[in-house]
Amino acid sequence: MFTSLIVLSYLHNRMETDRSNLCGCKGIRTCLKCEQQFDIPCKNKSIHEKAYSIYFYCIYCKMCYPGLSSEINAHPFHTGEPIAVSGIYVGEDFLSEADEADLLKALDALPWDCSQSGRRKQNFGPKCNFKKRKLKCGDFKGFPVSTKFVQDKFKEVPLLEGYRTVEQCSLEYNPDRGASIDPHIDDCWIWGERIVTVNLLSDSVLTLTPYHGNKYNIDLAPIKFVKSLPDVAIRIPMPARSLIILTQEARYGWEHQVYRDDIKERRVCVAYREFTLPYLPGGEYANEGTVILEKAENFF
Repeated sequence: MFTSLIVLSYLHNRMETDRSNLCGCKGIRTCLKCEQQFDIPCKNKSIHEKAYSIYFYCIYCKMCYPGLSSEINAHPFHTGEPIAVSGIYVGEDFLSEADEADLLKALDALPWDCSQSGRRKQNFGPKCNFKKRKLKCGDFKGFPVSTKFVQDKFKEVPLLEGYRTVEQCSLEYNPDRGASIDPHIDDCWIWGERIVTVNLLSDSVLTLTPYHGNKYNIDLAPIKFVKSLPDVAIRIPMPARSLIILTQEARYGWEHQVYRDDIKERRVCVAYREFTLPYLPGGEYANEGTVILEKAENFF
């Protein structure tokens, strides 16, 4: 026990080391750079490091089957008892190859900022204090006009009827930096039910694991889920140029993450968020939301 406490204290001190001049990681977040320099172990490398029963989501059957991927348990000849998880949408070829090339060119013409866990980011949206539940417009003035065609294409997707984007965030995952993203639920105080991502450049996997806690302002979630499943992980394929939407149970009942081992090549995704009902017209905080919704109509 004493030895374990020493090891934990050592790791904590390593993680609290100022890494601002090295990478964008803070606290428990790590990338290859800071892990190598400060001897910090990676905790989000592979799904095999945890004792999950692993299932994959078949985008054709819309069910989850035992196995790591559809390549092992191929459609339509699946084996094993499936699991149903509501609220998973994977739209293949949402963008054409030409659209993808245009979007990547537009994004790479914009500045990239360092982010945590080996990622780089570009963020366009309001300033949110998730702990205090405070919203500010900040310097938000809208979205790059070179990316407008993606939001225009949302009108072609029935599940996104009435979707009003208030945040657009580009994230770059590079295997050379050990990029990943830790398990989380997108905040339930400010971001609405439909969590939208456009995946670019390379195929990857989004992993869901059941959530039973009370973080992420989960008390404000409009839908509550009581878990009776065993400790399972659901692997959702994210093909290049696809559109991924999480709603319902997948949105509120499960944390989602991207493991380092699932980043084989440079991957860029563009994440979109809408407001919760209280910040939309007619809601309790509509006055605050209207200012930002008006800004979100602008493309510069």
